[in-house]
Amino acid sequence: MSRTSNPGTTPVPADGNAGPDGASPLSLRFGYGTNGLTDLRLDDALGLLADLGYDGVGLTLDHMHLDPLAPDLAARTRRVAQRLDALGLGVTVETGARYVLDPRRKHGPSLLDPDPEGRARRADLLVRAVRVAAGLGAHAVHCFSGITPPGTDEDTAWKRLAESLTPVLDAADQAGVPLAVEPEPGHLLATLADFHVLRRTLGDPENLGLTLDLGHCQCLEPLPPADCVREAAPWLRHVQIEDMRRGVHEHLPLGDGEIDFPPVLEALAATGYQGLTVVELPRHSHAGPHFAEHSLPFLRRAAAAASRSTNHRGEPSATL
Repeated sequence: MSRTSNPGTTPVPADGNAGPDGASPLSLRFGYGTNGLTDLRLDDALGLLADLGYDGVGLTLDHMHLDPLAPDLAARTRRVAQRLDALGLGVTVETGARYVLDPRRKHGPSLLDPDPEGRARRADLLVRAVRVAAGLGAHAVHCFSGITPPGTDEDTAWKRLAESLTPVLDAADQAGVPLAVEPEPGHLLATLADFHVLRRTLGDPENLGLTLDLGHCQCLEPLPPADCVREAAPWLRHVQIEDMRRGVHEHLPLGDGEIDFPPVLEALAATGYQGLTVVELPRHSHAGPHFAEHSLPFLRRAAAAASRSTNHRGEPSATL
């Protein structure tokens, strides 16, 4: 059930535009992740998102979508940049492809791999992603730590992570594109508190930012998602959104989980965040066009409800 309107409150317009009371949706930019459109060619996926009215795309570099390891990466990047510009789409570069480096190990090798050459391969992929992001005019490059390998103590894992990210941060600094690390359930860096461990370990570099996955906040953070947004605000460089249930790391279509979205979007808008908020449904790619079509109206309704709540603090919340 959607939780973006309440009996007794002004109905949310189906298109998310200003309602009868003159309230307008929040100033947020919504995108959709290509990791949820893997059955489409990249050009077709971008055209679909533009036709649906999205503001941008979370582009996961993968073998089927701007393969970061194939020849002529710079030339292919220029063509994608031209396509994005023609469609009016913003972009974030994401690096969560499951098997782009190793066809047998999901997300392997990671930045925590026991093999130094394995860690270097992952770092090289991220450096390539930074260069792609610069060529596309992306507002951030996303990454995550990886799972701590068996037999690796925590101190060693943090040391490997910091050392592996150093050349990536150097590349990001030269390119002028922030690196946005995502806390990922089950990984070494799993929570907002873990992000601050990394930040302090690296000496608080200016170009180290945060990817905040709002579903992960619902899943495991001690604070509600809206409070997580407020806490993360100074470091926020990229946002992913989907629904989720407490304690279960399963990306759900919007409205199928437990998140109350209007307060979360209200909190996000209040931070002044200007990047993309990208729907992430990687396990729904079999029906990607369907979920892309239905996710944007949901978000617009939630944003409109949040906007009215902001303008009428004395009225009941426009949420269920």
